[in-house]
Amino acid sequence: MTLNVRGRLLDLSVPVVMGIVNVTPDSFFGGSRSVTANELVTRVGQLLAEGAAIIDLGAVSTRPGAATVSEAEEMRRLDAALSVIRRHFPEAIISVDTFRAEVARRCIEEYGAGIINDISGGADPHMYNIVSCARVPYIIMHGAAGFGPATVPTTDTPDMVPDMLRFFAGHIARLHDLGVTDVIIDPGFGFGKTVSDNYTVLHNLADFHVLGSPLLVGVSRKSMIWRPLGITPDEALNGTTALNTVALMAGAHILRVHDVRQAVEAIELTQRLKTPTP
Repeated sequence: MTLNVRGRLLDLSVPVVMGIVNVTPDSFFGGSRSVTANELVTRVGQLLAEGAAIIDLGAVSTRPGAATVSEAEEMRRLDAALSVIRRHFPEAIISVDTFRAEVARRCIEEYGAGIINDISGGADPHMYNIVSCARVPYIIMHGAAGFGPATVPTTDTPDMVPDMLRFFAGHIARLHDLGVTDVIIDPGFGFGKTVSDNYTVLHNLADFHVLGSPLLVGVSRKSMIWRPLGITPDEALNGTTALNTVALMAGAHILRVHDVRQAVEAIELTQRLKTPTP
C-alpha cells in the first residue's frame, strides 16, 4: 500500500512509525509534550532521527477529564508549532490531530499539513469536504458516541468488531464517493472501549484488512497496558512494545507511538520474522 501525501508517495509495504508530538500542557504522557519552541525542535528532531516517517501534531488533549479547548486556542497552539516545524524541518510529513474541519483546512492551506487525523469519526459535518478538496490522506478513528474516553461502556459488546467493521465500511464508502482515496482506519484503542474490549479488538485486528485500507494502531502507553500491570504510563514502554509487536504480526501498517526508536526496532525484527533471510 502507498499514501499520496501532497504528491509524495509514502510506501506502507513495510510498516512505518508516526511519532506523537503534543503542544498541550495536559496530555497524559509528559514525554510527548512540547510547549516551547526549543522543546518542539528537540522533540521533532529526535523523532525524525529515530526513524519516524510521520509527525502527528496535536493541540487538544483527549485524556479523561481534560479541559475543553476552544477552536481559537487550538489554532493558536498549532500556528505556533507548525511555524517552528516548517522552519526547521521543511520536508517532514506532518499529520494534524484535530476533529475540527476549519482547523484542518487552515493547517493544510497555511502550513502544508499532509494528513488529517480525526479522532471524532467525522463528527464535524464539513470535515469530509475539506479533506476531499485538499486531496490529503484522512485517518478515521472509531470511538464512542460523539468521541473521547468519557463515554466508555461498562460491559463488553459481543458484536463490537462486526459493528466496527460496518462503521468503517460506511464511512470509507462516503469518503470514496467524495474522491478521498487515501483513507486510513484507526480502531481507536482506549476510546469508548473497556480494557477487555481493547484486547478483543487487538485479538481480531487482522479482520480489519477486509476493508482494504491501511491500518493504524495507537496503543502507546495507554491504560489497556498500565492498568492490568498496575503501573503508570511512564512505566508502560515495555508493554507498548509487546502490543506493537502483536499489532505488526496482525498486519498493522502504521504505529502511532510516543517512543519511535523502540517501534522502529519492533518493525525491523518482525519483518525478519515474516520474511526470514538465509
